[in-house]
Amino acid sequence: MNPKAVVLLSGGLDSATALAVAIKEGFDAFALSFFYGQRHQVELEAASRVAKALGASRHLVLNLDMRPIGGSALTGSLAVPKNRPVDELSEGIPVTYVPARNTVFLSYALAWAEVLESFDIFIGVNALDYSGYPDCRPEFVRSFEQTANLATKACVEGRGAVKIHAPLISLTKAQIIRLGLSLGVDYSITHSCYDPLPGGKACGHCDSCILRSRGFAGAGLADPAA
Repeated sequence: MNPKAVVLLSGGLDSATALAVAIKEGFDAFALSFFYGQRHQVELEAASRVAKALGASRHLVLNLDMRPIGGSALTGSLAVPKNRPVDELSEGIPVTYVPARNTVFLSYALAWAEVLESFDIFIGVNALDYSGYPDCRPEFVRSFEQTANLATKACVEGRGAVKIHAPLISLTKAQIIRLGLSLGVDYSITHSCYDPLPGGKACGHCDSCILRSRGFAGAGLADPAA
């Protein structure tokens, strides 16, 4: 029987690749997504498609409304930045940062992993071609892993040690895309846009769209979802 792993799945390019990596590494993957009040909730439809296409054993979607907390263009009325120069994308922390989002998501993943008797959690964070979010950095991942091993009954009782897998953290978007394609990821069913048009089509101008487009260009490919 393959070991179980919880994989955070947004429906975007990175998380789809992380799910494919987990499955390639022999894990029985349990995908976890969130409706947290994001304006781009169309990504959840993409997450469902990706989970089915890649063969996740289960796809759980939790409702966790972060809109009352505020502080982000993704969960409130603040404007999503558009057409920022590429060299500015990783400078500072943009208004699309959702306060403590990855900390919250990893905490839920940790809870589910403990119930599943799993000690492995995958997250598709990236610290090269990204928007400067503090909870996408290697030091954050290491810190959460340490906390996880202090926080759960299974770890305290010595039944195992939690490992937070961040297989994409040191890759460029182009490298991530090449990796995903080698693992059979169909990027046409993913969604990355922060501020999609009314019909769900990507805006093409937000930070996420720009990074995605740049990644496919760097890989010498056209974005199949464009």
